[in-house]
Amino acid sequence: MTLSIDQAVCNSFKSQLLDGDHDFSSSGGDTFKLALYTSSATLNATTTVYTSTNEVGDTGTYSAGGGVLAGQTVSLDGSVGIVNFADLSFTGVTLSALGAVIYNTSFGSNAAVCVLDFGAVKTATSGTFTIQFPAFTSAAAILRIA
Repeated sequence: MTLSIDQAVCNSFKSQLLDGDHDFSSSGGDTFKLALYTSSATLNATTTVYTSTNEVGDTGTYSAGGGVLAGQTVSLDGSVGIVNFADLSFTGVTLSALGAVIYNTSFGSNAAVCVLDFGAVKTATSGTFTIQFPAFTSAAAILRIA
């Protein structure tokens, strides 16, 4: 099986960020969501917007479009700008996901920020599926601008 989700900061996001189109402020900033995708999805640096194509189906507390990311924090660690979000959980779900897209619901038509590749299909059966974000450091943060 060829896996077609590649971890990347989306190319369109890079130029949009320089245009001032995304606001990661912890209070009054834009709303960001995370949607989960099956192994049939094709997602990579050229992904420009959220799409429901090959998104996991509605189950438990997961519904089309995914979940709102909370607790966004921005910082500078050395010379690297970093962004963090609170972990996100979906409960009572039965699903399998290979990756995710973080996107901005406040800009454009749900502009894609980055693609997450889980490295393998992750599953939950009548349980909780949690996206645990990495350490909030210049070496590990989910979104880093060097």
